[in-house]
Amino acid sequence: MNSKGLSVSKNAVRLAAVALHLLLFGAASWAWSEPSGGQGPRVRWHPRRTPAGVEFVGDQTCAQCHKQTVAAHAGSPMALAMEPVASSKVLIENPSMTFRTGPYLYEIKREGSGSVYKVTDGKETVSLPILYAFGQGKAGQTYVLEYEGAWYESLVSYYNEVKGLDFTIGAPRTVPESLRKAVGRRLSERDVADCFSCHSTGGIVAGKLKLDKMTPGIRCEACHGPGGAHAEAARKKEPSGDLIYNPRVLSGDQLSQDFCASCHRGNDEFGLLQSMELNNVRFQPYRMFHSKCYSDDRRISCTACHDPHEPVRTDAAYYDSKCAACHAPKGRTPALRTAAKSQAAERPCPVGTKDCVSCHMPKLGPPEAHFKFTDHFIRVVKSNEVYPN
Repeated sequence: MNSKGLSVSKNAVRLAAVALHLLLFGAASWAWSEPSGGQGPRVRWHPRRTPAGVEFVGDQTCAQCHKQTVAAHAGSPMALAMEPVASSKVLIENPSMTFRTGPYLYEIKREGSGSVYKVTDGKETVSLPILYAFGQGKAGQTYVLEYEGAWYESLVSYYNEVKGLDFTIGAPRTVPESLRKAVGRRLSERDVADCFSCHSTGGIVAGKLKLDKMTPGIRCEACHGPGGAHAEAARKKEPSGDLIYNPRVLSGDQLSQDFCASCHRGNDEFGLLQSMELNNVRFQPYRMFHSKCYSDDRRISCTACHDPHEPVRTDAAYYDSKCAACHAPKGRTPALRTAAKSQAAERPCPVGTKDCVSCHMPKLGPPEAHFKFTDHFIRVVKSNEVYPN
């Protein structure tokens, strides 16, 4: 079967499984499900569906018991998914940035503890304070503004590779038709909910923006749910495990294609993401779903390789043991995999003995991204291959 046929088949199987689940248990079970036999969390938490009435207690409460985990998480990409402008490293280290397209001149300039986004056509000027910085700047950083009573995504963004500004990914790379359009993309109510729910904790409650409740970045409770009752029970030395959500209870497919993909985007958006072509390399769950080795096995799920509480590991050798968890030499048990690695005749790869991801997960990216993303479509990469979409 060709790769396209395989993808369609896998998608059909998954959709059938979801349909059966809904038929048997009801559509609401994803957001709210009772534990069986008193085991597991009280509810099945969804990281982007914070219901009304939920109160978050903050990382400082979590740190009372999980000090090292909270400290490590503070430097992770998730925690830095949104930065306050006052402490944005990108904006502090780049106090003046400019960009020009046609008659429009852009400038992002540091003023005190804030930054101002300015665009002019030489006759008129729009000058707006940057309210929120989305992204930590490893690849880039985009800005959210308020203009004429609406939220806007900045037309230009910072890119680390060029140490300066260029068009925001997804924005038309053409001269804007007007000064208003030169400011950026006006965000719909749905856009606002999507952006803030994936870049902040508590920013979207019951589908509405709640800036007074928001904490920048994806913090502990964004993925584990409200921790007040859990922390109070732990303080009293009472059973507390059922009072907090642990995504570990999910299957591999639920974790990757539902939980993580709620922000990182998965195969449920197949039609849209496929149409984005090379740009979809940014969406890891979607790419991983189409790998030949993808299944419901947790060894091929997001957290099999990545600890969301820590900065992403960039050394290829780190992931070899993750690959070996499945790719044992034929006939070998997991306990013998390490010993077998040194035996060339029995190794699972006929070409390499280490740094698996450097060959099987190439780094790719559209030119306008100014960054190479690790492609999570795991495969034997052919020379001069057309991007497998």
